Amino acid sequence: MKNLLWCLVVLLTASSCVTYFSPPIETAKSRAGETSHHSSQLQELPEAAEPIVVAVYNFKDQTGQYKTVEAGSSFSTAVPQGLTSMLIKTLEDSKWFLPIERENLSNLLNERNIIRQTRTEYEPNSGNQLAPLLYAGVLIEGGIVSYDSNIRTGGYGARYFGVGGSTQYREDRITIYLRAVSTSTGRILKNVNVSKTILSQAIDASLFRYVAVERLMEAETGITKNEPVQLAVQDAIEKAVFSLIVEGLEDKLWRSKDGVETETVLINDYKEAKEEELKRGLYGRERMASTEDPQVSLRIGMPTLLDDITESSSSFSAGFSYHYKLNDYFTAVGDLNMTQLTATRVKRNYLQPRLGLNIQFSPYDKLAPYVYGGGSYMANLSSQLNGDSDIAKANALGFHYGAGLQYVINDDISVSIFMENTHTNADDIDGNVFGNINDRFYNMGIQIKYRLGKKRNYDALQ
Repeated sequence: MKNLLWCLVVLLTASSCVTYFSPPIETAKSRAGETSHHSSQLQELPEAAEPIVVAVYNFKDQTGQYKTVEAGSSFSTAVPQGLTSMLIKTLEDSKWFLPIERENLSNLLNERNIIRQTRTEYEPNSGNQLAPLLYAGVLIEGGIVSYDSNIRTGGYGARYFGVGGSTQYREDRITIYLRAVSTSTGRILKNVNVSKTILSQAIDASLFRYVAVERLMEAETGITKNEPVQLAVQDAIEKAVFSLIVEGLEDKLWRSKDGVETETVLINDYKEAKEEELKRGLYGRERMASTEDPQVSLRIGMPTLLDDITESSSSFSAGFSYHYKLNDYFTAVGDLNMTQLTATRVKRNYLQPRLGLNIQFSPYDKLAPYVYGGGSYMANLSSQLNGDSDIAKANALGFHYGAGLQYVINDDISVSIFMENTHTNADDIDGNVFGNINDRFYNMGIQIKYRLGKKRNYDALQ
């Protein structure tokens, strides 16, 4: 019983101890709004040479998406509706823009009319005139264009004799577009888009066990964490405004006080970060660029002979390969291997040229599985049977198949582990001809690839 309780405690502690052991037990007082991941980026921007007067008429949710519920229907929107206020706050925090009121322009004009009429009627000689309204040189337009629910869901769990736990997760995704428009010409100066995932997690553990006759113990606990949609939207808006500023600097739409040198560093850092983001797909996995360049590789393995009657042992193999890419998924491979096969009474060295086809399941992922297969010719270079080297050479034909797991270190170098099986048309590789099954061997090892050429293409990752 104690062991079961300890398992329950360890499960909860390992899963999310901070959240679990600090539950809310009383109401909290108001606090300042939380910052997002990109708030610091806006604060670290260099000072603008001259703040740009901008107007935001309506930055809104264009999806019409409602919250998803397990049962029934919900008329609550999936994203916040005060998006214009959030965008204006971000523009103001950046110090690069001077936002003016346009969302409720009618209210502003009505109030100015009231002031004007009041002064005319009650203060005719005051001479106090209203200051003219600022006009915007740039309009900021756009909105949330998509809200995708459950783009990734999953979990894991286990239960044993009434004791167990599980965890589940779900990811939603929002996408916003933001553009700057010149009010004098109507030209779209710059257009950017940003996506942000919204994570929800649930962890639970339970105990259901008879501890004695007619004594049933039952316990359960759990926690749920949902990323606030408002913070996710705020983070996406701040990222979009940051991108708008930097790309505007690159196109010389506006300037900073610190000069060209500071702008160049900022633009280069932004491009480098954007290129890293481009290497990751929809689900955040690190991805590599598509390329048509061939590759060469060195492989080292430990082959083990599988024969009819003798006892085999692991030996050594090494080889050189040339990989010619047919497309993103299929690669033709030519090998030249030196393979040593060892049994109880024989040790033979084979020169093994091979031709095959490699199938890559996830060509853009940094860590990806693959399978391969093909044919080979095995030329026996040496034989030794009880000290007698006059035994006839045992050449053979074979076909091989295998699987591996490749990890791309950088654009030029990758490493993989593999396991393969080779069948031959000979039965005397082990020095014995016995039975009706030909000799075969399996091999496992490591392979290092080097990419020839420097051509890269990230278009396939868009």
